[in-house]
Amino acid sequence: MKAVVMAGGFGTRIQPLTNSRPKPMLPIMNKPMMEYTMMMLKDLGITEFIVLLYFKPEIIQDYFKDGSDFGINISYVIPDDDYGTAGAVKLAQELIGDENFIIISGDLVTDFNFKKLFTFHKEKKSKLSIGLTSVENPLQFGVVIANEEGVIEKFLEKPSWGEVFSDTINTGIYIIEPEILDFIPEGENFDFAKDLFPALMDKKIELMAYNLKGYWRDVGNPQSYREVYEDILGGEVKFKIPGKKKKYPDGVLYSLGENKLADSVEIIGTVVLGHNVTIQRNVKLTNTVIGDNVHIGDASKIKNSVFWEDIQVSRHAFMDSCVICNDNIIEKNVTATAGLILAEGCEVGELTRFDKDVIIWPNKKIEPASVVTNNLILGSKYKNSIFEDGSVYGKSNIELSCEMATKLGEALGAQLPVHSTVLAGRDHDKNSRMIKRAFLGGLVSSGVNILDLKETPPSVLRFTLAHSSNIIAGVHFKRCLNDTASSEITFFNDEAMKIHSESAKTIEKTFFTEKFRRVDYNQIGRIRDTQHNIECSNYQRAIMDNIDHKIVKHENFKVVMDLMHGTTIDIFPKIINDMAVEHVTLNSYYDEQKLTNISMLEKKSRLNVSKIVRCLNYDMGFLIYPNAQQLVLVAENGVVLSKVKALYAVLELLNLDAMNTKKKVFLPTWAPDIRYFKNLIIERGKYSDFKVEKLKEYDLIATVDGNFVFTEFSYTRDAIYASFKIMELLSIYKIDLSILITSLSDFYYKQFKVDCPQKLKGKMMRKFLQYAKGKKSSSEVGVKIWEGKNDWVLMIPDQYSEHLNLYIQAENDEKGELLYESYLKKIEQFSQE
Repeated sequence: MKAVVMAGGFGTRIQPLTNSRPKPMLPIMNKPMMEYTMMMLKDLGITEFIVLLYFKPEIIQDYFKDGSDFGINISYVIPDDDYGTAGAVKLAQELIGDENFIIISGDLVTDFNFKKLFTFHKEKKSKLSIGLTSVENPLQFGVVIANEEGVIEKFLEKPSWGEVFSDTINTGIYIIEPEILDFIPEGENFDFAKDLFPALMDKKIELMAYNLKGYWRDVGNPQSYREVYEDILGGEVKFKIPGKKKKYPDGVLYSLGENKLADSVEIIGTVVLGHNVTIQRNVKLTNTVIGDNVHIGDASKIKNSVFWEDIQVSRHAFMDSCVICNDNIIEKNVTATAGLILAEGCEVGELTRFDKDVIIWPNKKIEPASVVTNNLILGSKYKNSIFEDGSVYGKSNIELSCEMATKLGEALGAQLPVHSTVLAGRDHDKNSRMIKRAFLGGLVSSGVNILDLKETPPSVLRFTLAHSSNIIAGVHFKRCLNDTASSEITFFNDEAMKIHSESAKTIEKTFFTEKFRRVDYNQIGRIRDTQHNIECSNYQRAIMDNIDHKIVKHENFKVVMDLMHGTTIDIFPKIINDMAVEHVTLNSYYDEQKLTNISMLEKKSRLNVSKIVRCLNYDMGFLIYPNAQQLVLVAENGVVLSKVKALYAVLELLNLDAMNTKKKVFLPTWAPDIRYFKNLIIERGKYSDFKVEKLKEYDLIATVDGNFVFTEFSYTRDAIYASFKIMELLSIYKIDLSILITSLSDFYYKQFKVDCPQKLKGKMMRKFLQYAKGKKSSSEVGVKIWEGKNDWVLMIPDQYSEHLNLYIQAENDEKGELLYESYLKKIEQFSQE
């Protein structure tokens, strides 16, 4: 058997540790982690290795050479492009020959017994066997369900929490018979999990799965890198620590080479030293690993930390839970209380103090006596990705700084053709203006032109983008409504859809690797400012063409609008005036102070609109949120409709409008379904990564949060158009909102947030799926379990924060509360099992 080692990844999620070396070469106990994996396979008799390279291949080649120093033979394959996991292995087909082979990643730490997987593969006469294991967070892996015989029944690559159906994942360890390579096309980007496995299952070729027992960790981010050391030093991994062993009163020291330690040095727990390490007087080392050519000065205290090579630390340093990369100089009296990651090539001045969880990127010089806060560079937390559903969020001028915005602009520009055009817009906030200007600087440096709409609602920007053949992408900048200290940048593709997760990952990879395209001075892009008059005029004309405003006027429709100081203040009054609709408009001006407390503003706006509608006998009222995407409806009797009743009111209107021809509606999985609409075909499913071709099938796309997309006008959320469409339908059918919801019997529908640590989310999905067996259920998004004809519970782990989203529908409040209490107890029970 031969071994194919995958060692070509960029390691973007673990930056800045991979700034100058590929991830498989990150040191674990002073040796590259890839070396341990290869030596484990060598111990089982495998001596022929094929290593697939791509990112910084020369570093791996220079270290391992032909493998003879390690008692093995190594061949290297370096693709000329990114061909995906399976496509890269296809390039090695000639080297693999007619033997079966194991595929393994070079960037993992494990103590699996591979011999059991070899035996399983042979006994099952399998063509392709996959090693499985259970993990706390399965999002970055392929989730797998196999039957009792080991045959894989269901497979989903890198799901969202709502799609997770198990915490049993694909480890990326495969044993494959050579004929399987014939199913991989040459010269194409082809992935094992996304492409090859589904193709084989379609051809009825059984994929076998074996649950491997033991320790396994994909070292995917800085936190997981640190945790590997904690696990090894804590004895959770069957791991032979290299080096000469020496016992101390309170610990044990392992030395790989000749080192100089003063007699007064204290060793507590497990300490590992490389070659040529100098530890001076009165130093205390606790559970620490130190690489080659490191000097630690007098009276320093280092604990729970990892030091790479070529580091100078002066006296009286205190460092806890740190990762210190190579070629760093740390002057005297430096304190890092917990969690510092210091990338290579930095100089830290004396008396510097680092707060918790600071990341310092390469080649930074920190002045003496600096106090470095936890938000200095890219925020205080490690994220698996920068993007969340097509957007980037961060504390204004701290996490989402001008530096970061410029790099994001450069990263986006690197994906676009030179001289292409991007549409940009923002809200009225000064932070949005600052971040946008920095971002546009990065874009033009890559040779991309910009049409800047300045202050404009997202709906106008997206409408303009969707109807402009010469604009390739769009970006909108705004203040976050629920966290006013934060800003948000949203990226749109040429169809005005939020960019999909794959596009976001490509931008992230460029951001972290800094492979920007900086063009010659004569190719720098141009910024063309516009006061958005033409764009707003086109948008208004399209609304006037689509809405029967004459019938609205003829029916003497009267409406109260609250624009909540948002971006619609410059356009909505003009449209409704030109339609000659009688109206009262509130809060049609920008007020930064009031927008800092959106909950208070919403409360006052609901109260005011309700009173005015009722007192003036107007037909209805609207609240249009500052982002111009969300609506609140107020009936003619002053009743403010709940989100569920607002959705059902709009569905009732559409049902009336579909009496002659049925209409099609898309709702998210969690939307209530207790009401039947005779003339509507309603589909429910995953509410993300939309494509325009799919959206064209529907007449309405809506949520339970006041978002409505009428596809006759656009394929994006638009509260402006939705408000006029609702006025039009009420006028055509001469019906009041209160009448529409009178026929809607009261039922129970609520959403709850239940605290759940990240590490338990996969377990919760598995437990819910097990509990659902024998019941009517669905796992399309989360786990939905019916407990009666109209009573159900839907659990979706939150994608970005540590809680579960629990949606409950029941025929009445009593049933709903019982379901809530019952499932709360189940969640508590599941978490303790």
